Amino acid sequence: MATIQKRTKKDGTITYKAVIRVKGYPTMTASFDKITSARKWIGQNEPLMKEGKHINDYEAKKHTLNDLIDRYIEIELPKRKETDHKKYKMQLEWWKQHIGMYLLSNITPALLSECKEKLVTETSPKPKGGRTTRTGATANRYMACLSIVLSFGCKEWGWIEENPMLKVRKFTETAKQDRFLMPDEINKLLNACLNYEIKGENYNKETHLFVLIALSTGARYSEIHKLRWQYIDFKNKQFYFMNTKNGENRGVPMSDKVYKELKEFQKIRNIKSDYLFTTKDGKKLIDMRVRFYKVLESAGIDCRFHDLRHTVASHIAMNGGSLLDIAQVTGHKTMQMVKRYSHLTQKHTAELLQNTTDEMFSKVENNL
Repeated sequence: MATIQKRTKKDGTITYKAVIRVKGYPTMTASFDKITSARKWIGQNEPLMKEGKHINDYEAKKHTLNDLIDRYIEIELPKRKETDHKKYKMQLEWWKQHIGMYLLSNITPALLSECKEKLVTETSPKPKGGRTTRTGATANRYMACLSIVLSFGCKEWGWIEENPMLKVRKFTETAKQDRFLMPDEINKLLNACLNYEIKGENYNKETHLFVLIALSTGARYSEIHKLRWQYIDFKNKQFYFMNTKNGENRGVPMSDKVYKELKEFQKIRNIKSDYLFTTKDGKKLIDMRVRFYKVLESAGIDCRFHDLRHTVASHIAMNGGSLLDIAQVTGHKTMQMVKRYSHLTQKHTAELLQNTTDEMFSKVENNL
């Protein structure tokens, strides 16, 4: 049903408000100076509304990208794992600052492509390794984050007809070279941790312990960073990493060296918090990455924190551990993820197979 309402403004100007109502859909309105224009608009849009073809376009012209992002942050983001919250908010804030004021109907693949180029050409707020701009891989993460939001706007809320990000090509990413530390590098790193000082206060107990746990468990930075005393089983010498990246809990054995360090650290623990690595007031977690990279610089070692995880997995493989052993320690969800270490287990596998076949054939020969 469509109607036209005649309205007279205070200055005597007459306008015509066209209203289209279709059961089950939101009402559409538009104002015109001439009644003929109002009738023409109704004639063009009422048939489309009745067929349901004009609804999504109407919603897209009604909401901005800011509206969509804010709704996602309020409703959907809390449902994701907690480790995603800060990162997603930071990335989505970038999109809001650059194109948040645009109507969803104007968020086109061409506009998103312009933003893609801006992501890799503007100065990064966190430059690394001598770079002052973002890498293509980092830009892809920003684009993937917005794509998730746009998909919700399309599939869940019906604000847009399709996700325009799906038509934008991502940057080609070069595979990261797996890096693991050799024993002499591990020794240099741990010694550098012990000698690390900041602001006149010696923090080596925390820094050294943090790195030591990483090198003995293969745990992720976030798993160690949020480690609580209640999840450390001294009796059975076991760590429990809760709500990990894979959404699972994982128990990892504690080495004797780490056990001794932890017992000493426990004597001077911060009683204001149940977390191991907190500020003096117990209200915040210490940013251990900052310390770690300063330690690396002083030790003259080039690696990432995540390489400590590769180091543990690689040394397990070189010491005869199987891919299943690696997966159980590191918490990789699929065996596909640990196949990168298969070349390191080949020597042990070859020796195991040789010993097995030698014994098998010796028994066969004895029975001939």
